[in-house]
Amino acid sequence: MIIHKTAYPRAAVIGNPSDGYFGKTIAFVFDNYQAEVQLYETPEISFLSASRDVNVFDDLEDLDRKIKLYGYYGGIRLLKAASRTFFIYCREHGITLEKKNFTIRYQSSIPNRLGLAGSSAIITAAMRALAEFYNVDMPPARLANIVLAAERDELSIPAGLQDRVAQAYNHPVFMDFDRNFMETNGFGKYDKINLPEEINFFVAYRTDLAEGSEILHSRLKDDYLAGDKKVLDAIEEWADLTCRMRKAVENKDFGVIPSLMNRNFDLRSEVCANSISEKNRRMVEIARSCGASAKFTGSGGAIVGTFEDEAMFEKLKKELKFFDVEVIKPHIVTTGEA
Repeated sequence: MIIHKTAYPRAAVIGNPSDGYFGKTIAFVFDNYQAEVQLYETPEISFLSASRDVNVFDDLEDLDRKIKLYGYYGGIRLLKAASRTFFIYCREHGITLEKKNFTIRYQSSIPNRLGLAGSSAIITAAMRALAEFYNVDMPPARLANIVLAAERDELSIPAGLQDRVAQAYNHPVFMDFDRNFMETNGFGKYDKINLPEEINFFVAYRTDLAEGSEILHSRLKDDYLAGDKKVLDAIEEWADLTCRMRKAVENKDFGVIPSLMNRNFDLRSEVCANSISEKNRRMVEIARSCGASAKFTGSGGAIVGTFEDEAMFEKLKKELKFFDVEVIKPHIVTTGEA
């Protein structure tokens, strides 16, 4: 029997990047793209390559293009990290695994290295497949922690919990990473929320720009650990914006949402100006010039925002297309745990 598991890209609606610093965020996943993992029993453990793992290229131009797109390391490392982290988790929690092996492979249509959590989607799908294969119960809050451990501890990728929580719950989530609660329970306070269809979200991403989240997170972490007042104040404000967003959604006060999302990015610009590239900033500026709100979905490469009507959406697509930016309406996943 072949086990098929999927996970989806994430869009951080508001609050990011405070999730790594005991803040608050709201995020959703959307199924316009997906990462899929297939796993089946075999005599030995084997990891099969996908398109981003190739080591043979047509020429130097092809090599250059694919390294820009996928980086140097591909996706096999994600499957290996997921498998080892899963094993360590089970060993530390006294979970006895059946003596059997597997072959695992992945494929992903999620635009790579653009702040849409494509790497954690692959790991999340892999964890789900491993949990089913070995019959291990993995509640979503715990799944998010294990996925983060695979990236942070095994692969040294600076990251927070937000992406993994949204992907684990398969539903829009309000996340409160209260320090005391997390230190006591090992995870944050996660509440599923509804994002009404009256809120017209768009997601846009560059087709010519791929960059990891390491640069921004590393700099922000250094300033946070140094007790930089500007950074600490920003984290508090990001958390406050998140609470105000939740209240606006609950009260159907949708008119204030654009200003909250815009402020999220403006504050990021004030605190992390040196880590925002000109192309990324331009993407936000063009969207706003069309009348839309806009902020990063993650750490750059893609943005999320709101638009008023179809005329504005068509204008967004037209204006951003000139700058190699693709614009979509995200189909938000609300199916719950998978």
